[in-house]
Amino acid sequence: MVLRRLDWKERKESLDLQKTALNEKHRQLGAKMVPFGGWDMPVQYTGIIQEHLSTRTDAGLFDVSHMGEIFITGASEDILSLLETLTCNTVSTMKDGQVQYNAVLNETGGLVDDVTIYKFSAEKYMICSNASNYPAVTKHLQKYQKGTCRVEDQSHIWHQLALQGPKANAILESVLKQSLDPIAYYHFQEITYKSETIIVSRTGYTGEDGFEIYTSVPLGLQLWDTLLQEGKSSGLVPVGLGARDTLRLEAKYPLYGHELNEEWSPVESGIGFIVKEKTLPYFGYERILSDKKNSPKRKIVGIQLEEPGVMRENYPIFAADETPIGKTTSGTHSPSCKVSLGLAILDFDYTKDQTEVFVEIRGQKKKAKVHLSPFIKGSVRNHKG
Repeated sequence: MVLRRLDWKERKESLDLQKTALNEKHRQLGAKMVPFGGWDMPVQYTGIIQEHLSTRTDAGLFDVSHMGEIFITGASEDILSLLETLTCNTVSTMKDGQVQYNAVLNETGGLVDDVTIYKFSAEKYMICSNASNYPAVTKHLQKYQKGTCRVEDQSHIWHQLALQGPKANAILESVLKQSLDPIAYYHFQEITYKSETIIVSRTGYTGEDGFEIYTSVPLGLQLWDTLLQEGKSSGLVPVGLGARDTLRLEAKYPLYGHELNEEWSPVESGIGFIVKEKTLPYFGYERILSDKKNSPKRKIVGIQLEEPGVMRENYPIFAADETPIGKTTSGTHSPSCKVSLGLAILDFDYTKDQTEVFVEIRGQKKKAKVHLSPFIKGSVRNHKG
């Protein structure tokens, strides 16, 4: 490795990066740090492949404390008026203790962010939003709040960890000293731990069983150390953004800025399963429902390379007759499947399962096939509830 001095711009960007409370602990563990969404984050500790496979076979611990926690309180009718207007999934049918995958829409039906919504009661909800987007999501929700409805960004007082993998349940039970079986997939409970009320949800971004754990910042720092120590004998390892990306791609989970953006509708983005018809129309209602009922012009699908090579984002894709039909939005070499796979935005006529397409990699067109189901069958097979 050749060491060099950082130029002025790189030094300024490094100083401007936000740091999670665990930043120093990552460095003590030897993590390689990189900029991500305005944050200084670990990309890997011992290696992406090892961290990936450990999560698939045992368990992985992720620092996701850069994510946003936005609370919405007020009268039930005022909260539902806001959320039903700004999201495409049906919030009114949620039960207390349920988590729902949803999308916050802009005025034209594009995505401000894909989010998870937590329902505590008819008068209290929480939205978990992506790190780079939660200020925009907060501002967007506050713009349209009415009556008693109040939207408050509490991200600065919450800490969030993700514990994922086949052994995640046993490890967390051993730390919390209670059974987690009552928490169904895409549900949560408030649990007392070390005299503090914490939130434990059975969700994730890997395709495996696991949890997101919300605590105060001081308790989150303690819990990181406790989990790593308690889970060491079970194969638990800290996992960086590199393996988080390969894990989510094997499960075909989208990433904002790649498969999701302000222009594409939820159907175009490959998350049309959360699009519902509502009595109270949401932003972009006619456009989005037309995409779902009549098929969009383009759509995000999984894609797997049939020849040697590695796909990355923004590689051109062609039909057999060399007609341009789209591009990759994400790509990697899968540690589990031992092939190159990813996601792509394709003209709709080419989005049927097993359709043959060609990806241009360094000037060579490589054969690939559309793959509509997840690439792996983890301990959780369905996407975000």
